[in-house]
Amino acid sequence: MAIVEQITAPVTDHGEGPVWSPTWGGLRFVDMLVGDVLTLGDDGEVLRCGVGRVAAFVRPRSNGGYVVATEHAVELADEVAAAPSRSVEIDRTPGVRMNEGTAAPDGSLYVGSTTWGQEPEAGALFRVTPDLEVRKVLERVTISNGLGFSPDGTRAYYVDSGAGRMDVFDVADGAFHDRRPLVTLSRRTGDLDGLAVDVQGTIWVAVYGAGQVHRYSPEGAILEVLDLPVPHVTACALGGPTLTDLFITTSRGGLGADASPAAGAVFMASVDVPGQPVLPFAG
Repeated sequence: MAIVEQITAPVTDHGEGPVWSPTWGGLRFVDMLVGDVLTLGDDGEVLRCGVGRVAAFVRPRSNGGYVVATEHAVELADEVAAAPSRSVEIDRTPGVRMNEGTAAPDGSLYVGSTTWGQEPEAGALFRVTPDLEVRKVLERVTISNGLGFSPDGTRAYYVDSGAGRMDVFDVADGAFHDRRPLVTLSRRTGDLDGLAVDVQGTIWVAVYGAGQVHRYSPEGAILEVLDLPVPHVTACALGGPTLTDLFITTSRGGLGADASPAAGAVFMASVDVPGQPVLPFAG
């Protein structure tokens, strides 16, 4: 079993969205409800860049720079160290905010939403094309969370944390088809959250409230469980020079001042199967 180690101080209130990219030379993640994008340097220093009330997730752009989802929009930066300079509105419905998301093999960007009160089925999943057109692709979502693609791009794995389930879709012509349940987790165990897919097509999923990351086969069988010393595990990403470092973000949300002192830190485990290179947004 892989050994989990803490690699940062508790630098976030609600850490989310880890992503490793050579575009910026390492790991970025977000302090979601503070609205900061964080970069972990080779020297262990963490740099912060504020982008607004919410920083939901960040991804590289294929032509350089990055894209970050904010409270109601996605913001585009042309340089990796620059502040965003352009905005594409996603949804300004009162009470709605953006949550997790990712880029797809076709270069589009998927952006999920929830509400501040996490009202049942009040969120959605949106697709932003490379031409910056926005279309709603899923409705009646409670907490749109992890999304990732199989190595051949024909399947998408998707978590709505409010449903307590990870579903799988077939992917064709830039659209999702034939949704069916893959993994269902009891709310007593924890909430499925962010995910990462490796080159074998197995899926690592953070389990919020359980202090764990689970690894599942493409058929939904559990293969491995990693235990962390904090309960609120939010998301994970494969990265590092060989893509075999599993980076894991955590949250302090709802914990007392003296509970779980490492909550909010980033953790890492070295695993055997490498991840897929991060997909950039082509917009």
